Order: sequence, then C-alpha cells, then structure tokens
Amino acid sequence: MTRLFKTLLSIVLLVFMAAAGQAAAAPVKILALGSSLTQGYGLPPGTEFTVQLQAALKRAGIDAVVTNAGVSADTSAGGLARLDWSLADHPDAVILELGSNDMLRGTPPAETEKNLRAILDKLKAAHVKVLFTGMHAQRNLGTQYVKEFDAIYPRLAKQYGVLFYPFFLDGVALNPKLNQADGMHPNPDGVKVIVARMLPYVKKLVTSQKEVR
Repeated sequence: MTRLFKTLLSIVLLVFMAAAGQAAAAPVKILALGSSLTQGYGLPPGTEFTVQLQAALKRAGIDAVVTNAGVSADTSAGGLARLDWSLADHPDAVILELGSNDMLRGTPPAETEKNLRAILDKLKAAHVKVLFTGMHAQRNLGTQYVKEFDAIYPRLAKQYGVLFYPFFLDGVALNPKLNQADGMHPNPDGVKVIVARMLPYVKKLVTSQKEVR
C-alpha cells in the first residue's frame, strides 16, 4: 500500500510540474486595439505594427503574441463598441491607440475623452494592464481644439495610473521618408521607428504583467 501510494504521489507531482511548466511557458498575450495605424493600412503583409512589434519582442527574448485589433478609420466610439468582443480571448495586456480619427473628423475632445475613459474603465475592471498611446491634433484645427485634444491623453494616463507613450507617431510624423504618399500613415520603415521607440514601454508592460500573474 505504501509503495502504491508513493507511486501515485509521484505521478501526481509529475503531472503538476508538467502543467506548471506549460503555464510558465505560455506566451504573454498582447492585444493592440486601435485604428489604421495599428491595423497596418497600406502596408505590405508582414510589415504591420503588430507583426514588427512581436518580432522585436522575440529578438529581446520575450515570448509574446501580439494580436492585431486595429480597424481602419475607427474612432474612440467604435473602439468602445467592439471592446468586449476584442477582449474575448482574455489578453494579458492591451496597447490602446485610438482618437486620431476623432480628431480628423473634428469630434469634440470631450466626447473622445468620454469614450477613452469608458474603455479604460472596462480594462481596469477586467484587470488588464494597459499601455496607453497618445495622439496630437493637427495644428490647423485651431489653438483651442489642439489644446483640448492634446491634453486628453496625459490626463487620462495620470488618472488611471497606466503606462503612457505620449505620441504614437513620435519620430515619424511629418517625415516624408517614413510615411506613405498620404503623409499620414507610416511606411514599413516608419513602423520600424515606432516599434523601436515604443519597445522599452512594451517591455515594461510585459514585466508588470508577469509580476501580477
């Protein structure tokens, strides 16, 4: 009986250790929720933000799956409307990139902020870590609009205590060599710059997620 008990105990321990090893080896699931900038508008397949970011994380020794939840022309309202569906796969972390199309449509900044706040509320309730990426309004929209729109992102990041990357297009905006012909969407080289500059923030996001697992 003692020998049988020891054998069963050994089997149970082996199964438990194998399961624990598989759990530890599971890649971090990152959801990139955004607009055409995330979706990869006009880019050759394999050069999108999510693909390049996942590859950069792999080179850094981080096992992660970056899911592309970008929708071209999507607004903050659209992102909010599809958020529950986007979270169905239970990501560990979210990169939130929305608001640029609100600005291009002249949506009142207060409305954009309300939608982004609702998204952050849902992510907080779901205990999902967030990297919040900011956007800058085009300067031809007027001083008041620019002031109100640009202030949305740092204010919400501070209020919700989330990681904050101040400008998604940092180092790329207004540079013809890094943008497509429309002057608004990055080309593959532009995406490479975005990923390189954002990578330290994503690493921090992944590290903070591992700490709460």
